[in-house]
Amino acid sequence: MKEGIRIVLALDTATTACSVALTVDGEVAAARHEEMSHGQAERLNPMIGEVMAEAGRGLAALDLVAVTIGPGAFTGLRIGLACARALALATDRPVAGVTTFAALAAAVPDDERAARDLAVCVNARRRDVFVQWFDAARQPVGAPFSLPPEAAVDAFADGAVLLAGDGVGLIADSLRASGGAASDPSARIRFSSALGPPDARHVARLGAAAGPSEPLPRPFYIRPADARLPGAR
Repeated sequence: MKEGIRIVLALDTATTACSVALTVDGEVAAARHEEMSHGQAERLNPMIGEVMAEAGRGLAALDLVAVTIGPGAFTGLRIGLACARALALATDRPVAGVTTFAALAAAVPDDERAARDLAVCVNARRRDVFVQWFDAARQPVGAPFSLPPEAAVDAFADGAVLLAGDGVGLIADSLRASGGAASDPSARIRFSSALGPPDARHVARLGAAAGPSEPLPRPFYIRPADARLPGAR
C-alpha cells in the first residue's frame, strides 16, 4: 500500500458485473457485487451510496478511487471510468487504474497455483477471449492477446497451466475435448475456482498498492472497440 493511502473506493463495471468496495487500511469495510450483462449505469451510483453508508464514511474521507480500465465491454468500461473521474473531480482525490487481467489474477487462491503457469482469460464478448500470462508473483508476463476458442488447444500446449477468469467457459469445451484439461489434480491444464468477473475488493487492494495513475486512466483495449462514439458533424 502506498504511503498516505488508507481509504480506497473501488469500482468495476468492465465485464459482466457491477461491483463496489470500500477498504480501510487494506481491510474491506463494505462491498457490493452483482453479476449483470447490462444495467451497470443504473446500479453503480446507488451501490456506491450503499457501500459508503454501510461503512459510515463520506466521500470526503477517500484517499483514492480505483477502477478497472479493461479490457472489457465498451460501454461498461466507460461507465466505470466516467464515474471514477467524476468522484475524483468532486473530492479532489486521485484515481488508480487496474487492468481486468490483474483484478482477475488477484482472485486466484494461492493453493491453486502449485507451480503452474497462470493464464487469465477475459470474455471478449465477440466469441474470442483475451488472455494474459502471469508469473508466481502475479505480475504480467508478455503482452495480452486475443484467442479464438478453436485455437485454445495450441495456445496452452506446453507445461502445467491454470486458467482463471470469466472467459474460461468459452474455451473449456475445446480443451476438455482435447484431453488436456480435467478436474483431477494431475491434469496438465486445470481450471481455477476464480471463474467470475472482477471483484472491486481486489481492485481496491491493487489500486492502493500501485498508487495514483498519471495521467488519469484511460480504457485499455486489446482490439479496436466494436462501438463508436458519435463524431462531430
